[in-house]
Amino acid sequence: MIGIIDYRTGNSQSISFALEHLGVPHALVTKPGECDDVDKYILPGVGAAGVTMESLAQEGWIDHLNEKILGEGQGFLGVCVGLQVLFERSDEDDVECLGWLKGSVREFDKSEVRVPHMGWNNVEVRGDHPFSRAFTPDGFYYFVNSFYAVPAEDSSLVGVTTYGQEFAAAVAHKNIMATQFHTEKSARAGLQVLKSFCDLDVADLKDLDAR
Repeated sequence: MIGIIDYRTGNSQSISFALEHLGVPHALVTKPGECDDVDKYILPGVGAAGVTMESLAQEGWIDHLNEKILGEGQGFLGVCVGLQVLFERSDEDDVECLGWLKGSVREFDKSEVRVPHMGWNNVEVRGDHPFSRAFTPDGFYYFVNSFYAVPAEDSSLVGVTTYGQEFAAAVAHKNIMATQFHTEKSARAGLQVLKSFCDLDVADLKDLDAR
């Protein structure tokens, strides 16, 4: 069962519609106590990093996810802000994030590019993490973001795109996966990424060597 974390700044309903279209069993979950049948999680993202982290903390999600994702190795997919909060700190609201991945989140240089970055961009696939197989080679995906993640380790990159500079379009480390683009708004290519995550056997990913 896929649990879509439904919090006040998320885009949970759109993810739910996409999974319904794909025929994937799922539930919108607003608190950890609703997750008895959940074995994979999706954290959607629309909004600011600070509000997202505050919302997750208030409902007890941070401890729960640390236990389920880091401890038990259950599958996790972050989308948009759901990718950014995986890192150690975000310049947006100057907030400490989950810290599951090493690196930080920075704002696009407004003197060089229009902010927010909005529209369809090509994604170049990187690495050989099993999640990379979900992507259409040189496919196009839909982005809406003013900030971008800078992983400290290139081994976590699964896809990159360019907007002023190259940045992380998708990342993966063991059972933790995420996309900066909106999977649910990226037509067939985005739905393919969602379906691939849902179908992925994560049992062995927790111990996967870093690529």
